[in-house]
Amino acid sequence: MGLFGKKKTEKPEDKQPEKQPEKQPEKQPDKQPEKQKERKPYIRGAGGTIVTKSILNGTSKLKWLFRQEGGPGNGWIAFGDKDSQEYVNDAKNMQVVDFNTLIDIEPAAAMVFYMPMGSDLEFRCDRSGKYFVDTRTGKEIREPVKHPAQIAFEKNLKFLNKKSYPAEFFQSLFTKSDKIDVFMAGKADFPTGEAVLADPLAYLGSKYETVLDRKIPAGSYPVELSICRSQIAGLRVLAARILLGDKQAVCYEIAMPKGKKSEDSGKPGVLTFFGVDTGLACFADAQVSEEYRAFFENWQKENPGKNKYTDYFEALFQKSYEEYPKVQNPGGSFLEWKLPESGHSIVMFASGMGDGIYSGYWGLDAEGEAVSLTALFMNPEYF
Repeated sequence: MGLFGKKKTEKPEDKQPEKQPEKQPEKQPDKQPEKQKERKPYIRGAGGTIVTKSILNGTSKLKWLFRQEGGPGNGWIAFGDKDSQEYVNDAKNMQVVDFNTLIDIEPAAAMVFYMPMGSDLEFRCDRSGKYFVDTRTGKEIREPVKHPAQIAFEKNLKFLNKKSYPAEFFQSLFTKSDKIDVFMAGKADFPTGEAVLADPLAYLGSKYETVLDRKIPAGSYPVELSICRSQIAGLRVLAARILLGDKQAVCYEIAMPKGKKSEDSGKPGVLTFFGVDTGLACFADAQVSEEYRAFFENWQKENPGKNKYTDYFEALFQKSYEEYPKVQNPGGSFLEWKLPESGHSIVMFASGMGDGIYSGYWGLDAEGEAVSLTALFMNPEYF
């Protein structure tokens, strides 16, 4: 903070509350005051912010705003245009309030809330409008700063659904590290070997599922999840894969829909991705997909008006979470489910940041044989 040399204020727990003189209650009129309406926050979960009392009581206007690493609350500290060094040195002149309170006083503060720790800003108001200046770079900030997760999401969106990626990238996704966990979520059954990628709640068993052109040997295969613990996006499934054998993949190619070959990728009308509209994806066999469709068609007849997720799967996902809470979000991030009649298994899993379009990728060995199938959702570099 340019004016006062970034003086670190005392933490709220270190200072004594300012003693206020006792105030005699004023005589109230017979009419009862109207109930104050609850204010909707501009930014949910904004957290506490240190603000000088001169700003809060209106004797000064917002002038300096900086974000301190390790400070109380969200780290933001606000000084007014009439605050002296002596004034801000006295902890009694500082108060912790919700950042939304500062926005109430000066709405422009909402623009910079998502700026990182170490930000040092001067607020200006002139004929050109209200804006902030980064005191370190001199850059003017006139547009709202995006949430880090939004920035990462936009980068990720541009990264997805390419024809191929380096083998090292896929290998890194399934290599355990401080940021990534690799977890075997169950096994998926492929009685015919005709593989399907789909959103299990929205499209599995419908004409909108993606049946792949390349078949795999009939069998039951483990489903591995690459789970990222991101500081800005929380726990997310980066990718999921089925392992078809012990051989190492040396290259990867996009999984083409039935009737299309790799060379058709990019041609008009050739869609190489599958859609997700409920935040879930799965691998399945074409026969199991048909069994799934028939099961829920009958279930819907027996349970008219009920929802496939809230009235059937929600409790099962919750049970999965309770069994493996360290690798899931509350409510469940994956589920191994067996069809009641055939006993065939499907593994459902959360799709990265949620709804969108995603692609599958075959991992090929040196002879060009498929050794894995991966559904890619996120690049951990951005998160």
